[in-house]
Amino acid sequence: MFPSIRRVFAGLAVAATVATAFPAQASELTLEQKVNLLIAAYPATLSKAEDGSVALRSGGSLPVDDGKVKDHAEKLANGDIEDSLSQLYPAGPCAIKPDVNFDPGRIRSDVLMMQLYGQSANEVKASLVPVDWFGTVLRVTKRQGAAAALEKVRDALKTMPELKAFLTPSAGTFNWRRVAGASNMSVHSFGAAIDLNTQHADYWIWAGGKPGRVAQYRNQYPMEIVDVFERHGFIWGGRWYHYDTMHFEYRPELIAIGKAAGAAACR
Repeated sequence: MFPSIRRVFAGLAVAATVATAFPAQASELTLEQKVNLLIAAYPATLSKAEDGSVALRSGGSLPVDDGKVKDHAEKLANGDIEDSLSQLYPAGPCAIKPDVNFDPGRIRSDVLMMQLYGQSANEVKASLVPVDWFGTVLRVTKRQGAAAALEKVRDALKTMPELKAFLTPSAGTFNWRRVAGASNMSVHSFGAAIDLNTQHADYWIWAGGKPGRVAQYRNQYPMEIVDVFERHGFIWGGRWYHYDTMHFEYRPELIAIGKAAGAAACR
């Protein structure tokens, strides 16, 4: 069994915008510690870790490591749980310039995501609930607390009316599909992601980038928005080398792991 760890997280320091890149692989946590934080983030579905696997409350288990050595592209296409936790997500109200192929959270395990949210479009749809998003109704999964977390994000952002133009109209939530130009599933497939107003969006493919060779990083969204989402368990596509600045997805395990390891956007 993986050992338990103390869940004592250091607070994030608030500082000026950081211009330097964040190292892609720095970590003081073991894989076992990361897996324990993953389980703690999804207690309705995951029960414990033992013998290199994560046990499911419904029965059965998922292997943490498939034993394959992969480059970045292979992790994106066919990631396992270990791959999905391999890069630390640096939360905080500061912008950073990501290193080449630093994509924390963009690497996912489709097998795990389907256990968390549903194996098919119809199964995911059965768990979608309406969330009012500044006058528009969005469909978001209630599983794992994603819809409730988005409502908390909305309520916090309502206190900042000057930011509304960046938030609405939303470009969407649920959409069962693969990532554009890739073989792995989008988190939109599971109803656990939201895209903001595309008028302010920057996206590496729109900018003419190629995998591993992306055009100049750009972001137009205020970091106050990013900070609110991150405080409620969402990661931001603007933290990625392959940037997608309008995109947020519910990945509380990555927020928890990053905090536990001392990863922070503000230095």
